[in-house]
Amino acid sequence: MNLELIDTHAHLDFPELAEDVADVTRRAREVGVVSIVNVGVDLASSLASVRLAEKYEGVYAAVGIHPHDAATARDEALRELRTLARHPKVVAVGEIGLDYYRGHSPRDVQRQVFGRLLSMAADVGLPVIIHTRQAWDDVLAAVREVMGDSGRGVFHCFSGGIEGAREVLAMGFHVSFTGVLTFKNARAGEVLAHVPLERLLLETDCPFMAPEPHRGRRNEPAYVHLIAQKVADVLGVPLAEVAQRTTENARRLFGFAGGNRSPAR
Repeated sequence: MNLELIDTHAHLDFPELAEDVADVTRRAREVGVVSIVNVGVDLASSLASVRLAEKYEGVYAAVGIHPHDAATARDEALRELRTLARHPKVVAVGEIGLDYYRGHSPRDVQRQVFGRLLSMAADVGLPVIIHTRQAWDDVLAAVREVMGDSGRGVFHCFSGGIEGAREVLAMGFHVSFTGVLTFKNARAGEVLAHVPLERLLLETDCPFMAPEPHRGRRNEPAYVHLIAQKVADVLGVPLAEVAQRTTENARRLFGFAGGNRSPAR
């Protein structure tokens, strides 16, 4: 079966993968992964994401500052991110959001930086990739302040409940799931059943959260097909349909093909 899949959230520049990118991307292509979005978590990794996108066909970049690193988001860094966001292979602003679980950056700083990055995304016309953990109400409030109910982007590694999924879908967002979906007793499957295929994306969040049967080991984009298979099983639809629909969704959201941002070659 010839599938076309897109991993919408990877960290190829992280140490676990950085020395092996050529082989990692080759293995991904061999199982039908046609595009990978490499996602920045601070200025340095955003720069690295752009370099990877320039080097590897099919790799695109997202630039942003993770809430853990919000305290590092000086004005100069934010200005440089705005410049990077206009690169032809940058397709999103992310990973951005709020994380009150770890508390690596003060909450008020997280909220300020998140708001500024949401505004930047709106200014440059890019979708957002949102991370949230134990900060649901504040994330939605910040998004609504900037975007109203016309959200454009994805809540990645979705960990909210059914009502939370309905809420972000009503705002216009996509939802994506990681390898956690394949874990025994994972509740993500209950939520997935309430997400229409036209609003669903696939992601690995590699090198983290490898799906079964690779759980506990290094994750990589090639494993996105295992997540696609689990989606097909949960929804009771053919794997080919999951691949086609989620790939179309990603291309439409991020503008890989037929959109307003042509990839650099």
